[in-house]
Amino acid sequence: MRLDVVSLAPEAFAPLQGLGVIGRAFAAGRAELHVHNPRDYATDRYRKVDDEPYGGGAGMVLKPEPVFAAVEAIPGLPRRRVLLMSPQGQPLQQADLRRWATEYNQLLFLCGHYEGFDERIRCLADEEVSIGDFVLTGGELPAMTIINGVVRLLPGTVGTEACLEEESHSALLLEHPHYTRPANFREMEVPAVLRSGDHGAIARWRAEQQEQRTRERRPDLYARWKSQQAAE
Repeated sequence: MRLDVVSLAPEAFAPLQGLGVIGRAFAAGRAELHVHNPRDYATDRYRKVDDEPYGGGAGMVLKPEPVFAAVEAIPGLPRRRVLLMSPQGQPLQQADLRRWATEYNQLLFLCGHYEGFDERIRCLADEEVSIGDFVLTGGELPAMTIINGVVRLLPGTVGTEACLEEESHSALLLEHPHYTRPANFREMEVPAVLRSGDHGAIARWRAEQQEQRTRERRPDLYARWKSQQAAE
């Protein structure tokens, strides 16, 4: 998969190249990352990429010309999706990560900065995405979050594919608890069922724990899961 990022802070993405299984996926060629600085496409002597907003107001606004020029200079693959990082976007879901990882071979990320971006930049995007109801100084962290979430879903990145199916949010429910040795740590015991060797009982316990944990911690997700179960 080809990943392109348009960002005024290209250095922010360097750590991804060495980040555990994500870094190994890049090293193995499962994904490739290209970062493009809009300043390189500015046409004035000062490489200006922002300006004061029409109508007045605080802060500076990212100009459209350098962003459009950067996007238009990026090679486009047949199955490309352009994602605009914005607190006004749709909340990021695990299903989005899986969709992007399986349906596309190129993702292009547009990272805003300053007070915001010129409204006309929105027309470059196929989707606007938010990672939460809060505002950051730029779109770099949201873009890195999505890159991490997508690359780990690419075939061969994670050693055991079953891990991806059982984790939280893969089917709305949160993941069940995990334990390892020792069986007793500071008077906290590993549940006996996990040490029983009865795989059927273990599976039932894990399913029950998923439901209970989701109901207690994320009643919104639990309600969606119950509706899905009823529909099936």
